[in-house]
Amino acid sequence: MTTIQSENLSQHAGEAAHTDGHGDYRLFGLATFLVADGMTFAGFFAAYLTFRAVNPLPSGHNYELELLLPTVNTLLLLVSSFTFHRAGAALRRGNHPVCQRWLLLTAALGFSFLAGQMKEYFSLPFGLTDNLFASTFYAITGFHGLHVTLGGLMILIVWWQSREGGRISVDNQFPLEAAELYWHFVDGIWVILYGLLYLL
Repeated sequence: MTTIQSENLSQHAGEAAHTDGHGDYRLFGLATFLVADGMTFAGFFAAYLTFRAVNPLPSGHNYELELLLPTVNTLLLLVSSFTFHRAGAALRRGNHPVCQRWLLLTAALGFSFLAGQMKEYFSLPFGLTDNLFASTFYAITGFHGLHVTLGGLMILIVWWQSREGGRISVDNQFPLEAAELYWHFVDGIWVILYGLLYLL
């Protein structure tokens, strides 16, 4: 028996012992966290809509936000959800190299989104403290950008752990499933943000 095989056997034995007599509620725990996180975003959305309704911009300060770059960013995140799903499908088939390629592509799309977000920040006609709209815009998009950054780092960790003989395998898919659920959540939040900030 090779060292890798013995390590995998001991890991599976440890996981089995850990779950004996207990249900596996890890995914439920993550979903609960995402609901709570979603409520934070809901607070941001409510604040933005309230400020927009009761505190309109002064005359001559009607900022037109560019649509092209945010639309490209939206497409990047939507495609990244698809590529992440493909990574999970490859792992379920036991095809680790293909899974890793899809994960790397997903991470690249996520970091491309962040680059586009930074480009937009430097081209906006207002600064962080110019007015209430500007502050809220930067707070919401910055908070979402933080989530994308964390998600991208998680994808890279999952990419490393999904190599042949790594922690993630057909028998232990939870890390990939958890990261995928988080990523879909982040993408869904952006779709709402895109509608509120750029289309409304």
